[in-house]
Amino acid sequence: MKRKWLYMITIVLLFSILPFQAFSTNETKNVYVIPIEGEIGPAVYEYVKGSIATVEKDPNAVAIIFKIDTYGGRVDSAAKISRLMLDTQLETIAFVNTKAVSAGVLLTISADTIVMAPSSTIGSAETIPNTEKILSEWTSSLRSVAQEQGRDPELVAAMADASIEIPDVVEKDRLLNLTTQEAKELEFIDYVERDITEILQSASIDYTDIIELQIATRVRLAQTMTSAYIAPILLTLGFVGLLMEIFTAGFGVGGTVSFVSFALYFGGAILAGNAGVAVLMVFLVGIILLLIEAFAPGFGIPGIGGIIAIIISIVMASNSATSAVVSLFISFVLTIIAFILILKYAPRSKHFDRIILGTQMKKEEGYSATNKYSQYVGLEGIVVTYLRPAGSIDINGELLDVVSEGAFIEVGSKVKVIKVEGRRIIVKKIN
Repeated sequence: MKRKWLYMITIVLLFSILPFQAFSTNETKNVYVIPIEGEIGPAVYEYVKGSIATVEKDPNAVAIIFKIDTYGGRVDSAAKISRLMLDTQLETIAFVNTKAVSAGVLLTISADTIVMAPSSTIGSAETIPNTEKILSEWTSSLRSVAQEQGRDPELVAAMADASIEIPDVVEKDRLLNLTTQEAKELEFIDYVERDITEILQSASIDYTDIIELQIATRVRLAQTMTSAYIAPILLTLGFVGLLMEIFTAGFGVGGTVSFVSFALYFGGAILAGNAGVAVLMVFLVGIILLLIEAFAPGFGIPGIGGIIAIIISIVMASNSATSAVVSLFISFVLTIIAFILILKYAPRSKHFDRIILGTQMKKEEGYSATNKYSQYVGLEGIVVTYLRPAGSIDINGELLDVVSEGAFIEVGSKVKVIKVEGRRIIVKKIN
């Protein structure tokens, strides 16, 4: 009887344990792949942040592989992504499948394991501009992360600072850039593999599924619009178009270019997560103030307030105050250069009047059809439309399209033709 009871108990225990063993054997273990491509910026940071948050919500997630292919980008965004990689509790692997240059170096060394594909490169992490203060801070950040992850801090520092010399590795005044083979020989990386499956096998990670996240179209668009190269160009086009619209009559090419450029700039900022409704409201207030200024004589409080509001909105839409200042400085310089060139060369074009002034010189309306404008030099006339700086004047009953000498001139003011350049008649206000 005792033996029978012993057999029964044994059988019951076996049938009780087996389902749990089967369950544990068939337990799902997910490995996620997060691609990091193109220029590192605010959009990429928001994308990586959201992706890591999604992975961490999965109770079956066991590791994250960051597939890196980048020429670098903004240091501030790279530093934020690095911190996300360091703070996650999941095992992280950096897979350099093509290149990890500049800011890409920081992302690579932030992972627990580094893998490079054959024929890949890593290095050349010098900052632009490479002032002593910025370079020192950047190099210190690289050293700190390298030490935290057990990498050689001198090798990493030599990728950013050309003054560092490492015997038999890199000469002085040259940035360190390593091929896959060189990185492996220096024990800077852990493995050399071609694909994700080989990486997981080499890293001895037990998994059931590989889930590769995709970079959304909106992220790629935001990545382009917030680029350190594209953003200043959009701002420049926006400012040039805005100035053209303010200083000329009607809504034309300038207004259209300005609207599209600012829409792309702020749209990119919104997609990147840097801007919201408040930023757009501040920008619209600035535009409204400038429109009020356009219909008022002189340049006063509405114009100044409009410019300030637009600048504030641009700063608010930027990832950091530093990047905002850099973008604004570049765009202001380019705007000044572009506007000077427009004022100098555009009036000589036969298409200038049609695009900018939107007027037609009809004889029945009092306009002169003659091209011999030199005859007007020295003559005086009365301003018929505001000169901003382009407009019309009346000389002895004859209407002429003119350009003022840089200043705004009100209707009814007395002016004098001081010189003629091709089709361009230049006037100056007289008392």
